[in-house]
Amino acid sequence: MTIKSLGYIGINSTQPQQWQTYACQVMGLHDNTEALGGSIDMQYFKMDDHPFRMFVQKADSDGLFCCGWETNNEEGFNDALARLNKAGIAVEQHDDAAAAARRVQALASFTDPSGNRHELYWGVISDFGRMVSPVGVRQFVTGDMGMGHAVLPAPNFDDTVAMFRDVLGFGLSDLMKIRFTPDPNEPIKRLWFMHCNNRHHSLAFFEMPHPAGCIHVMTEVDNIDEVGRCNDRRIAHEVGLSGTLGRHANDHMVSFYMKSPAGFDIEYGAEGRVIEDWSKYEVFESTVASFWGHDFSVGHTG
Repeated sequence: MTIKSLGYIGINSTQPQQWQTYACQVMGLHDNTEALGGSIDMQYFKMDDHPFRMFVQKADSDGLFCCGWETNNEEGFNDALARLNKAGIAVEQHDDAAAAARRVQALASFTDPSGNRHELYWGVISDFGRMVSPVGVRQFVTGDMGMGHAVLPAPNFDDTVAMFRDVLGFGLSDLMKIRFTPDPNEPIKRLWFMHCNNRHHSLAFFEMPHPAGCIHVMTEVDNIDEVGRCNDRRIAHEVGLSGTLGRHANDHMVSFYMKSPAGFDIEYGAEGRVIEDWSKYEVFESTVASFWGHDFSVGHTG
């Protein structure tokens, strides 16, 4: 597999100043904007020794701009490009200035069949400065598993899944079939969870549109107490709750969900499942989202 991990996300924001408070004072990220030569209209946030794991840029609308996928090296980057080109998928290779802005050696981008934008890169440029959380978060779980996971809308489900599975080599971790009402005539919406490293999933596709271009993004901390502290900060900053504390049945994450200024949710969790040997893993279909908790009805009440 040439894609190693979800390296970063990019966010469009009509009011990027909101993210300085949200990312730093609620999520506990390190604002690295000044060090990277950014501005209020182009902000960078650290989670570890990478220069950033999240950037926020001024835009005319709010939502996810892109997922940035890290390849293992130049050979892996070129292999991913070759796979995409062979499959007839249009790929834009960006110039040195664009790569420098992302702090990488080379950068390319493409759009999946559901309209989600993705970036590919290799060779992060880093001074290995440590993440210093302004609210005392000790550590995010990143490293070889990347920044977390993203769940993206995929109304063109079959073609979108096929791109990542058959072209880019992602594996299926598990799946769900969802109806939002008891009505048997409501069309089933598929939700597939996919992996590219030992994290249970780095990517998922939900068979429905979403105006923010993303269902949620997950960030993981190294203990449950940090999850609770973030929930306290969420309350203090009057950030809306989207899903109560619970433990997922698939990746075993203990987490809660909160609204973000971009219109998609942030899942904040700990104790996520790590699969050491995928050849011994049994793919399954789950009929419940969680062992306990995760009441998502709260997200419809403000």
